Amino acid sequence: MKIPVNTGRPYTVTVERGALDQVGPLAAQLKRSGAKALLVSDSNVAPLYGDRVEASLKTAGFQTRRFVFPAGEEHKRLETVMDIYRALAEGGFTRTDFLVALGGGVAGDMGGFAAATFLRGMDFIQVPTSLVAQADASVGGKTGVDLSFGKNLVGAFHQPIAVVSDPEALSTLPQRYVNDGLGEVIKHGCIADPALFEALEEGAVLEDWENVVARSVAIKRDFVEADTRDTGRRMILNFGHTCGHALEKLHRFQGLSHGEAVGAGMLLACRAGEKLGVTAPGTGERLRRVLERYGLPTEPGFSVREIVEATALDKKSDGETVRFILIKDIGESLIRPMTREELLEALE
Repeated sequence: MKIPVNTGRPYTVTVERGALDQVGPLAAQLKRSGAKALLVSDSNVAPLYGDRVEASLKTAGFQTRRFVFPAGEEHKRLETVMDIYRALAEGGFTRTDFLVALGGGVAGDMGGFAAATFLRGMDFIQVPTSLVAQADASVGGKTGVDLSFGKNLVGAFHQPIAVVSDPEALSTLPQRYVNDGLGEVIKHGCIADPALFEALEEGAVLEDWENVVARSVAIKRDFVEADTRDTGRRMILNFGHTCGHALEKLHRFQGLSHGEAVGAGMLLACRAGEKLGVTAPGTGERLRRVLERYGLPTEPGFSVREIVEATALDKKSDGETVRFILIKDIGESLIRPMTREELLEALE
Protein backbone atom coordinates (compact mmCIF):
# COMPACT_ATOMS: atom_id res chain seq x y z
CA MET A 1 0.00 0.00 0.00
CA LYS A 2 1.48 3.36 -1.09
CA ILE A 3 0.34 6.60 0.57
CA PRO A 4 1.67 9.82 -1.01
CA VAL A 5 2.43 12.77 1.30
CA ASN A 6 2.50 16.05 -0.62
CA THR A 7 4.55 18.39 1.54
CA GLY A 8 7.15 20.85 0.22
CA ARG A 9 9.25 17.81 -0.61
CA PRO A 10 6.79 15.00 -1.43
CA TYR A 11 7.45 11.44 -0.31
CA THR A 12 5.67 8.10 -0.13
CA VAL A 13 4.73 5.99 2.87
CA THR A 14 4.93 2.28 2.02
CA VAL A 15 2.84 0.04 4.28
CA GLU A 16 3.36 -3.59 3.29
CA ARG A 17 4.14 -6.92 4.90
CA GLY A 18 7.79 -7.77 4.24
CA ALA A 19 8.67 -4.14 3.54
CA LEU A 20 11.79 -4.36 5.75
CA ASP A 21 13.45 -6.20 2.85
CA GLN A 22 12.51 -3.37 0.48
CA VAL A 23 14.37 -0.56 2.27
CA GLY A 24 17.39 -0.92 -0.02
CA PRO A 25 15.49 -1.08 -3.35
CA LEU A 26 13.26 1.85 -2.31
CA ALA A 27 16.33 3.88 -1.28
CA ALA A 28 17.96 3.06 -4.63
CA GLN A 29 15.14 4.91 -6.36
CA LEU A 30 16.02 8.04 -4.42
CA LYS A 31 19.78 7.99 -3.76
CA ARG A 32 22.87 7.41 -5.91
CA SER A 33 24.52 4.00 -5.95
CA GLY A 34 27.48 3.84 -3.58
CA ALA A 35 26.12 6.44 -1.17
CA LYS A 36 26.69 5.86 2.53
CA ALA A 37 23.82 4.98 4.85
CA LEU A 38 24.00 5.31 8.64
CA LEU A 39 21.53 2.92 10.26
CA VAL A 40 20.38 4.46 13.57
CA SER A 41 18.55 2.07 15.89
CA ASP A 42 18.20 1.16 19.56
CA SER A 43 19.45 -1.80 21.56
CA ASN A 44 16.06 -3.57 21.38
CA VAL A 45 15.32 -3.19 17.67
CA ALA A 46 18.80 -3.48 16.15
CA PRO A 47 19.25 -7.16 17.15
CA LEU A 48 15.83 -7.99 15.66
CA TYR A 49 15.91 -6.15 12.34
CA GLY A 50 19.28 -4.41 11.95
CA ASP A 51 20.94 -7.18 9.92
CA ARG A 52 17.94 -7.54 7.66
CA VAL A 53 17.71 -3.83 6.80
CA GLU A 54 21.48 -3.49 6.48
CA ALA A 55 21.60 -6.47 4.09
CA SER A 56 18.86 -4.87 1.99
CA LEU A 57 20.86 -1.63 1.78
CA LYS A 58 24.12 -3.40 0.90
CA THR A 59 22.46 -5.50 -1.80
CA ALA A 60 21.12 -2.27 -3.31
CA GLY A 61 24.67 -0.92 -3.56
CA PHE A 62 24.98 1.27 -0.47
CA GLN A 63 27.85 1.45 2.01
CA THR A 64 26.51 0.99 5.54
CA ARG A 65 27.51 1.93 9.04
CA ARG A 66 25.51 1.29 12.21
CA PHE A 67 24.84 3.39 15.31
CA VAL A 68 22.99 1.72 18.20
CA PHE A 69 21.91 3.61 21.32
CA PRO A 70 20.39 2.26 24.57
CA ALA A 71 16.63 1.78 24.25
CA GLY A 72 14.30 4.09 26.19
CA GLU A 73 12.81 7.58 26.13
CA GLU A 74 15.41 8.69 28.68
CA HIS A 75 18.07 8.40 25.94
CA LYS A 76 16.21 10.73 23.58
CA ARG A 77 18.50 13.62 24.43
CA LEU A 78 21.16 15.89 22.97
CA GLU A 79 23.99 13.76 24.36
CA THR A 80 22.88 10.84 22.18
CA VAL A 81 22.53 13.11 19.15
CA MET A 82 26.13 14.23 19.71
CA ASP A 83 27.16 10.57 19.48
CA ILE A 84 25.25 10.26 16.18
CA TYR A 85 27.07 13.35 14.87
CA ARG A 86 30.36 11.72 15.84
CA ALA A 87 29.47 8.55 13.93
CA LEU A 88 28.55 10.61 10.86
CA ALA A 89 31.72 12.67 11.05
CA GLU A 90 34.01 9.69 11.63
CA GLY A 91 32.31 7.87 8.74
CA GLY A 92 32.95 10.76 6.36
CA PHE A 93 29.26 11.32 5.62
CA THR A 94 28.31 14.16 3.28
CA ARG A 95 25.03 15.72 2.21
CA THR A 96 24.79 13.21 -0.64
CA ASP A 97 24.59 10.37 1.89
CA PHE A 98 21.64 9.51 4.13
CA LEU A 99 20.49 8.20 7.48
CA VAL A 100 18.03 5.36 8.12
CA ALA A 101 16.05 5.59 11.39
CA LEU A 102 15.02 2.05 12.34
CA GLY A 103 12.82 1.62 15.41
CA GLY A 104 10.09 3.34 17.38
CA GLY A 105 9.34 7.00 17.90
CA VAL A 106 12.56 7.65 19.81
CA ALA A 107 14.77 6.39 16.96
CA GLY A 108 12.69 8.29 14.40
CA ASP A 109 12.57 11.58 16.29
CA MET A 110 16.23 11.54 17.25
CA GLY A 111 17.60 10.12 14.00
CA GLY A 112 15.52 12.62 12.06
CA PHE A 113 16.81 15.49 14.21
CA ALA A 114 20.42 14.41 13.64
CA ALA A 115 19.72 14.30 9.89
CA ALA A 116 18.04 17.72 10.00
CA THR A 117 21.00 19.37 11.68
CA PHE A 118 24.18 17.56 10.55
CA LEU A 119 25.76 19.62 7.75
CA ARG A 120 22.58 21.76 7.99
CA GLY A 121 20.50 18.91 6.65
CA MET A 122 20.84 15.49 5.04
CA ASP A 123 18.29 12.99 3.76
CA PHE A 124 16.81 10.31 5.96
CA ILE A 125 14.41 7.37 5.65
CA GLN A 126 12.00 6.37 8.41
CA VAL A 127 11.64 2.64 9.06
CA PRO A 128 9.20 2.51 12.01
CA THR A 129 8.83 -0.78 13.87
CA SER A 130 6.46 0.16 16.71
CA LEU A 131 2.74 0.82 16.30
CA VAL A 132 3.01 4.37 17.65
CA ALA A 133 5.73 5.12 15.09
CA GLN A 134 4.00 3.41 12.16
CA ALA A 135 0.61 4.97 12.85
CA ASP A 136 1.80 8.43 13.84
CA ALA A 137 5.35 9.49 14.66
CA SER A 138 7.05 8.56 11.37
CA VAL A 139 4.85 10.86 9.25
CA GLY A 140 4.88 14.64 9.25
CA GLY A 141 8.50 15.69 9.59
CA LYS A 142 8.61 16.51 13.29
CA THR A 143 11.98 15.59 14.75
CA GLY A 144 13.53 16.36 18.11
CA VAL A 145 14.73 15.42 21.56
CA ASP A 146 13.60 15.89 25.15
CA LEU A 147 15.10 18.22 27.71
CA SER A 148 14.97 17.59 31.44
CA PHE A 149 12.25 20.22 31.79
CA GLY A 150 10.05 19.26 28.84
CA LYS A 151 9.33 16.82 26.02
CA ASN A 152 10.40 17.54 22.42
CA LEU A 153 11.48 21.09 23.26
CA VAL A 154 14.44 21.01 20.86
CA GLY A 155 13.71 19.93 17.32
CA ALA A 156 13.24 20.77 13.67
CA PHE A 157 10.78 20.18 10.85
CA HIS A 158 12.56 17.83 8.44
CA GLN A 159 10.54 15.59 6.14
CA PRO A 160 11.90 12.11 5.36
CA ILE A 161 12.51 11.11 1.74
CA ALA A 162 10.55 7.90 2.38
CA VAL A 163 8.75 5.97 5.12
CA VAL A 164 8.83 2.17 5.03
CA SER A 165 6.42 0.43 7.44
CA ASP A 166 6.29 -3.35 7.80
CA PRO A 167 3.24 -4.44 9.87
CA GLU A 168 4.94 -7.80 10.48
CA ALA A 169 7.37 -6.00 12.80
CA LEU A 170 4.47 -5.42 15.20
CA SER A 171 4.38 -9.16 15.96
CA THR A 172 7.52 -8.85 18.12
CA LEU A 173 6.11 -6.04 20.26
CA PRO A 174 5.19 -6.76 23.90
CA GLN A 175 1.43 -6.25 24.42
CA ARG A 176 2.00 -3.06 26.39
CA TYR A 177 3.67 -1.47 23.35
CA VAL A 178 0.84 -2.53 21.08
CA ASN A 179 -1.56 -0.84 23.50
CA ASP A 180 0.74 2.19 23.59
CA GLY A 181 0.43 2.59 19.82
CA LEU A 182 -3.31 2.14 20.00
CA GLY A 183 -3.38 5.35 22.06
CA GLU A 184 -2.49 7.30 18.90
CA VAL A 185 -4.84 5.20 16.74
CA ILE A 186 -7.68 5.98 19.16
CA LYS A 187 -6.75 9.66 18.90
CA HIS A 188 -7.07 9.55 15.10
CA GLY A 189 -10.52 8.03 15.43
CA CYS A 190 -11.54 10.70 17.94
CA ILE A 191 -10.48 13.66 15.82
CA ALA A 192 -11.35 12.55 12.30
CA ASP A 193 -12.67 9.01 11.77
CA PRO A 194 -15.83 7.80 13.55
CA ALA A 195 -15.70 4.47 11.65
CA LEU A 196 -12.18 3.80 12.93
CA PHE A 197 -13.32 4.58 16.48
CA GLU A 198 -16.26 2.20 16.11
CA ALA A 199 -13.91 -0.53 14.89
CA LEU A 200 -11.81 0.08 18.00
CA GLU A 201 -14.93 -0.22 20.17
CA GLU A 202 -15.68 -3.57 18.55
CA GLY A 203 -12.10 -4.85 18.68
CA ALA A 204 -12.00 -5.27 14.89
CA VAL A 205 -8.74 -3.35 14.45
CA LEU A 206 -6.73 -6.23 15.89
CA GLU A 207 -7.53 -8.30 12.80
CA ASP A 208 -5.89 -6.10 10.15
CA TRP A 209 -2.82 -4.11 11.19
CA GLU A 210 -1.94 -3.13 7.62
CA ASN A 211 -5.26 -1.37 7.16
CA VAL A 212 -5.16 0.22 10.64
CA VAL A 213 -1.71 1.68 10.00
CA ALA A 214 -2.67 2.88 6.53
CA ARG A 215 -5.84 4.58 7.80
CA SER A 216 -3.94 6.32 10.59
CA VAL A 217 -1.23 7.48 8.18
CA ALA A 218 -3.84 8.84 5.76
CA ILE A 219 -5.54 10.80 8.57
CA LYS A 220 -2.27 12.31 9.71
CA ARG A 221 -1.24 12.98 6.09
CA ASP A 222 -4.37 15.08 5.53
CA PHE A 223 -3.61 17.29 8.55
CA VAL A 224 0.09 17.60 7.67
CA GLU A 225 -0.57 18.59 4.06
CA ALA A 226 -2.98 21.29 5.23
CA ASP A 227 -0.51 22.74 7.75
CA THR A 228 3.10 21.60 7.30
CA ARG A 229 4.55 23.85 10.00
CA ASP A 230 1.99 23.07 12.71
CA THR A 231 0.66 26.60 13.16
CA GLY A 232 -3.06 25.97 12.57
CA ARG A 233 -5.23 22.97 11.74
CA ARG A 234 -2.43 20.41 12.25
CA MET A 235 -2.53 21.24 15.97
CA ILE A 236 -5.66 19.08 16.14
CA LEU A 237 -3.31 16.08 15.96
CA ASN A 238 -2.26 17.09 19.47
CA PHE A 239 -5.59 16.05 20.98
CA GLY A 240 -4.70 14.60 24.38
CA HIS A 241 -1.09 15.75 24.09
CA THR A 242 -1.14 18.93 26.19
CA CYS A 243 -2.03 17.01 29.34
CA GLY A 244 -0.31 13.87 28.03
CA HIS A 245 3.09 15.56 27.69
CA ALA A 246 2.58 17.12 31.12
CA LEU A 247 2.00 13.65 32.59
CA GLU A 248 5.13 12.28 30.89
CA LYS A 249 7.09 15.15 32.40
CA LEU A 250 5.59 14.53 35.86
CA HIS A 251 6.60 10.87 35.51
CA ARG A 252 10.13 12.02 34.55
CA PHE A 253 9.68 10.26 31.20
CA GLN A 254 9.76 6.86 32.92
CA GLY A 255 7.06 4.33 33.71
CA LEU A 256 4.33 5.98 31.64
CA SER A 257 4.53 5.48 27.87
CA HIS A 258 3.57 8.14 25.33
CA GLY A 259 0.38 6.38 24.21
CA GLU A 260 -0.68 5.79 27.81
CA ALA A 261 -0.13 9.47 28.61
CA VAL A 262 -2.06 10.58 25.52
CA GLY A 263 -4.95 8.29 26.46
CA ALA A 264 -5.23 9.88 29.90
CA GLY A 265 -4.81 13.31 28.29
CA MET A 266 -7.67 12.68 25.86
CA LEU A 267 -9.93 11.69 28.74
CA LEU A 268 -9.05 14.92 30.57
CA ALA A 269 -9.79 16.89 27.38
CA CYS A 270 -13.21 15.23 27.13
CA ARG A 271 -13.88 16.10 30.78
CA ALA A 272 -13.01 19.74 30.09
CA GLY A 273 -15.02 19.78 26.85
CA GLU A 274 -18.14 18.33 28.45
CA LYS A 275 -17.94 20.82 31.32
CA LEU A 276 -17.57 23.70 28.83
CA GLY A 277 -20.54 22.45 26.82
CA VAL A 278 -18.39 21.88 23.73
CA THR A 279 -18.15 18.08 23.83
CA ALA A 280 -21.29 15.94 23.51
CA PRO A 281 -22.29 14.47 26.89
CA GLY A 282 -21.20 10.87 27.30
CA THR A 283 -18.24 11.16 24.89
CA GLY A 284 -15.73 10.84 27.72
CA GLU A 285 -17.40 7.69 29.02
CA ARG A 286 -17.35 6.18 25.54
CA LEU A 287 -13.64 6.97 25.27
CA ARG A 288 -12.99 5.56 28.73
CA ARG A 289 -14.44 2.18 27.71
CA VAL A 290 -12.20 2.02 24.64
CA LEU A 291 -9.09 2.90 26.64
CA GLU A 292 -9.92 0.24 29.21
CA ARG A 293 -10.53 -2.31 26.46
CA TYR A 294 -6.92 -1.91 25.30
CA GLY A 295 -5.34 -1.77 28.73
CA LEU A 296 -4.63 1.96 28.72
CA PRO A 297 -4.81 3.87 32.02
CA THR A 298 -7.74 6.19 32.62
CA GLU A 299 -6.59 7.89 35.81
CA PRO A 300 -3.83 10.53 35.54
CA GLY A 301 -2.28 9.84 38.96
CA PHE A 302 -1.60 13.55 39.61
CA SER A 303 -3.80 16.43 40.66
CA VAL A 304 -5.33 18.64 37.99
CA ARG A 305 -3.32 21.59 39.31
CA GLU A 306 -0.04 19.67 39.00
CA ILE A 307 -0.92 18.70 35.44
CA VAL A 308 -1.86 22.25 34.38
CA GLU A 309 1.30 23.68 35.97
CA ALA A 310 3.35 21.10 34.04
CA THR A 311 1.99 22.47 30.73
CA ALA A 312 4.02 25.67 31.20
CA LEU A 313 6.45 24.82 28.36
CA ASP A 314 3.86 23.26 26.06
CA LYS A 315 4.65 24.07 22.41
CA LYS A 316 1.01 25.00 21.78
CA SER A 317 1.24 27.81 24.32
CA ASP A 318 1.09 31.48 23.47
CA GLY A 319 2.12 33.24 26.67
CA GLU A 320 -0.52 32.38 29.25
CA THR A 321 -2.85 30.94 26.62
CA VAL A 322 -2.91 27.27 25.67
CA ARG A 323 -4.42 26.27 22.32
CA PHE A 324 -6.25 23.29 23.77
CA ILE A 325 -7.70 20.63 21.47
CA LEU A 326 -11.27 19.50 22.10
CA ILE A 327 -13.72 17.28 20.24
CA LYS A 328 -17.36 18.12 19.67
CA ASP A 329 -18.15 14.45 19.15
CA ILE A 330 -16.25 11.42 17.92
CA GLY A 331 -14.73 12.50 14.58
CA GLU A 332 -15.26 16.27 15.06
CA SER A 333 -12.46 18.37 16.57
CA LEU A 334 -11.54 21.99 17.19
CA ILE A 335 -8.88 24.27 18.69
CA ARG A 336 -10.00 26.15 21.81
CA PRO A 337 -7.60 28.84 23.17
CA MET A 338 -7.75 28.99 26.98
CA THR A 339 -5.71 30.54 29.75
CA ARG A 340 -4.25 28.09 32.22
CA GLU A 341 -6.67 29.32 34.85
CA GLU A 342 -9.58 28.59 32.50
CA LEU A 343 -8.12 25.16 31.76
CA LEU A 344 -7.72 24.46 35.46
CA GLU A 345 -11.33 25.46 36.09
CA ALA A 346 -12.58 23.29 33.23
CA LEU A 347 -10.68 20.26 34.48
CA GLU A 348 -11.54 20.52 38.18
